[in-house]
Amino acid sequence: MGKKFLLLVVLAIGFLAGCNSTTVDGDGDGKIKIIAAHNQTSPENPYQTGMLKFKEVAERESNGNIEVEVHAGTIGTEESQLVEKLQLGAADVVLVSPGFMTQTGIREVDLFSAPYLFTSYDHWLSVVDGEVGKEMGNIINEKSNNSFKLLGYWSAGVRHYYGKKPLNSVEDLKGVSLRTQTSGVVSDFWEATGAIPSGISWGELYQGLQQDVVDSSENAYPFFVQQSHHTTPNGKYITETGHDYTTRFLLINGEKFDQYTKEQQEVILKAAEESVKAERDATNAQDVEYKEKAISEGATINEIDTEPFIEIARPILKDLAKEIEVEELLQKIIGLE
Repeated sequence: MGKKFLLLVVLAIGFLAGCNSTTVDGDGDGKIKIIAAHNQTSPENPYQTGMLKFKEVAERESNGNIEVEVHAGTIGTEESQLVEKLQLGAADVVLVSPGFMTQTGIREVDLFSAPYLFTSYDHWLSVVDGEVGKEMGNIINEKSNNSFKLLGYWSAGVRHYYGKKPLNSVEDLKGVSLRTQTSGVVSDFWEATGAIPSGISWGELYQGLQQDVVDSSENAYPFFVQQSHHTTPNGKYITETGHDYTTRFLLINGEKFDQYTKEQQEVILKAAEESVKAERDATNAQDVEYKEKAISEGATINEIDTEPFIEIARPILKDLAKEIEVEELLQKIIGLE
């Protein structure tokens, strides 16, 4: 009797443990937990808006069978850390830029990093939400051997220059240290303008601008204004170069995604779709809001003729497309202008 009772207790404990465990084996008997992460620490950032929408929809549509844990810079403020965590399984959904994706060997995505690739926000939408966007998603999945599956394209706004002096012409960039990517097509472009790319990290940039470590930087209003870069001596002059309608990739580990049930996959895809809309809307609204905030807090904003910048970018873009073998994709993008 005692042995039978003990056996029943052991079986009961095992059953309860199984019910409370996370399952990704596709049998649908348990809940799954998704670690979703981006690199921005501000709670007001559009990335956080998008991730919280992903969490809301996934948990609601799954009736609580999918739990989403959102990390805003808490498991990595550098995108390279997030890519590594996605590969290792320490994160399930991450947001990364094309520049950091190239470090994984998927060179084709660098096309979306190229300055002046897109002529307007509508042009960007027609690319990422159309045939080209699907094709790039397939490339990412295939070249990563299913380590990365594209869930959607987020925007990071329109990037502009800001520094210790306003730009009135391209010549004003000669010898200016500029925080940006220090390799790849972005670096090639800024070097061609005469600027000196600096690799100071995003987390150290406020101090770098404050203490004259770097002369300038470039980013979209929601990002640099939330970090108060415009209040520093080397960030108060904003020139609207509009050099990049920025693309961000929302990725999930493809191998893990394939292990989920069909129902779980459908919920995740729906949550991703809703997050795309929420993040883009938040970014567009904040582009206006934070430009006004920058002005009210003493920043000076000027427009500039961008044609000389575009002329510098064109041959770099053409050479890039040839080098990474995406000339057909580039022609499709140009055709959508």
